[in-house]
Amino acid sequence: MKEESKYIFSKGDLSRQDFSIKYKNEKGNFYLPIQKIKEIYCFNDITLSTKLLDVLARAGIIVNFFNYYGNYVGSFYPKESLISGNIVVKQAITYTQDREIIAKAFVKGIANNIYQTLYHYYRHDVNDLKPLLDFYRKDVDSLLLKVNEIKEILAIEGRIWLKFYDSFKYFLPEEFLMNKRVKRPPDNPMNALVSFGNSLLYTKTIAQIYNTHLNQTISFLHEPSEARFSLSLDLSEVFKPIIVYKTIFELVKNKKLKVEKHFDKKYNYALLNDEGKKIFIDAFEERINQTFMHSKLKRQISYLHAIKLDGYKLIKYIIEGKEFKPFDFGEKQ
Repeated sequence: MKEESKYIFSKGDLSRQDFSIKYKNEKGNFYLPIQKIKEIYCFNDITLSTKLLDVLARAGIIVNFFNYYGNYVGSFYPKESLISGNIVVKQAITYTQDREIIAKAFVKGIANNIYQTLYHYYRHDVNDLKPLLDFYRKDVDSLLLKVNEIKEILAIEGRIWLKFYDSFKYFLPEEFLMNKRVKRPPDNPMNALVSFGNSLLYTKTIAQIYNTHLNQTISFLHEPSEARFSLSLDLSEVFKPIIVYKTIFELVKNKKLKVEKHFDKKYNYALLNDEGKKIFIDAFEERINQTFMHSKLKRQISYLHAIKLDGYKLIKYIIEGKEFKPFDFGEKQ
């Protein structure tokens, strides 16, 4: 099974060479075996040949493009091979009839995984987190029971994230605090890390949904018109606390990322430099491919695979009406 991702940081050309992908830059030629690659990430100017695109499409390889600031630009997305008109129709019907139910499930999933992420620090004597833990464990449920409109659900989601950002002051150094979430462009090191990590997780989720029968454009928490692949935004939200933020916290706490060394000074340290991006990507890949014992499947799976399983859970709801419960880090299912 192909699970390997390739990251390209320098300018160059990608083309087909027999059964390999040839990457040519100023240092020479490099060859990537097609059968071992699942995704390619381009963080600089890359030229691709049409012959290569045909090969990539046949092999089901997704190419993700990022701009100079590390923001996701778009993807070369092969023609979908898993197409089910029946599921697309029922997915659309579910959106019109049960959108709020599924949106609430996503918001509850976000709260559960933020709780588990913060509980780790509470166990290590960060006692100031206790009121926040009570909010995520108790108050979110009662708040969601009182609302039925999507705008109200989104307001609760926004409150959940704002409280999470405010908690950073209890366990992170001052230079990595975040007073508010700023995306384009980020205005401090933490916003830069979050934007970069979220973009990586979003593209990983695109690839996982690609391997299901779900339609990427019919979402439930985010507006379908918000982005081309808005369902990937939905599914990735639940995993942000345990993949993106845990990666960030561990890199910062272990001093593997330093403001003065791994961020670009000319952008007020609000942009990761290439060395910083590589450090982050290594930690991110290690985290998302980390395995755990799934409590229901009774076998080891990766967090990456857990994203696809959430897609299958959503299909179960769409087809069979089975309760949709996103991945819960505490229950490992």
